[in-house]
Order: sequence, then structure tokens, then C-alpha cells
Amino acid sequence: EIRRNRPGTRASELWNWKLEDLSNRNEPFAVREFLQEKIRNDPSDIEGICKPPEDVDENVWQYEHIRQFLLELDLLVVQLQGICTSQTCPKMKATEDWLYLCASHDFPQECSAMDYMIHNLEYSTRLIHNSKVSVPGSSSKYLLSIVRRIYRFFTHCYFHHRETFIEFENVMHLCARFTHFATIFKM
Repeated sequence: EIRRNRPGTRASELWNWKLEDLSNRNEPFAVREFLQEKIRNDPSDIEGICKPPEDVDENVWQYEHIRQFLLELDLLVVQLQGICTSQTCPKMKATEDWLYLCASHDFPQECSAMDYMIHNLEYSTRLIHNSKVSVPGSSSKYLLSIVRRIYRFFTHCYFHHRETFIEFENVMHLCARFTHFATIFKM
């Protein structure tokens, strides 16, 4: 069976195929596609999505999850446009006690919350797609750094843009999935 969306496919029918067992796949992006299918199939199945299949290296599973988190965080940042601006959020904060400096510069510095998120998405995306970072090899310290920064996106959004956060989370379950993922993999 060919698993692709043909031109003219209705939105309700996109990716409308059964979840295929990962052990039956041999294409280069099989793990990534399997993860994305699990999310599309039921984004609220947090435990099922985060649980690594038996035949997948745990480091590869973590790597693909972080790659997916970055993709989906782009959608959250788009939702925040016009709401989270340099005027409304001139600094990246969670609460008044927590100010996050942007490490995407030569020296860590203050950025508006939106700039912080964009800078860190760009930095993390470059890092995760860097051919010099191998999975599982040298990637673990980079993955932990990315996870820490992703957490900051959620805390800022939750404390400063709660309505947008809740609306987004009700559909995507991204923060819940991320939190469960970070907990089970001790990140």
C-alpha cells in the first residue's frame, strides 16, 4: 500500500491510514514518520507516544522527539505573534523571579520573549540538524540544553499568555507530552 496524500485529498482524509508497525518499515525516516503518525493518530495519548518501541534505540527515540517538539513549537510561536511582542514581553520571563538570558548570542543577553523563542528555535534546529552531532554519540549534552530551553517556552507562555497556551494545549497536548517525555527520560 502506498502511504501518501494525493493532490486534491480533503483535509479530513489527510494521513488517513492505519498506524503501521515500525518493525515493518525500512525507509530512512521510519522512526520520525512513525512518531508523527502516533501523534496524528491520537495526540492525547501522551504515554503511548512517549514510550519507545522495543526495536528502536532509546537515544534515537529521544532525538526524534526533540526534533518533533521543535517542529510543533513553531506552531505555538505563530499563535503568539501579535500577542507576545517586544512591547508586551520585553524580557523572557516565566514569573517575576525568573529572567532567562538568550544564549544564542556571543554572550548571553536579554531578549524580548518572542526574540528569545525565535533565536532558540533557530539555534536548536541548526544544532539538531548538524551532521557533526551524532545519535547517540555526542548529542546528549546538546539535547539536554535544548530540553531546558523548550521548558522555558512553556513557562513563559503559561504565565504570560495563558489563554493562548490553554487553547494550543487542548489541541496539541505538546506541553503535557514534553513534560512526560522529560520526566521518563530524566531530562
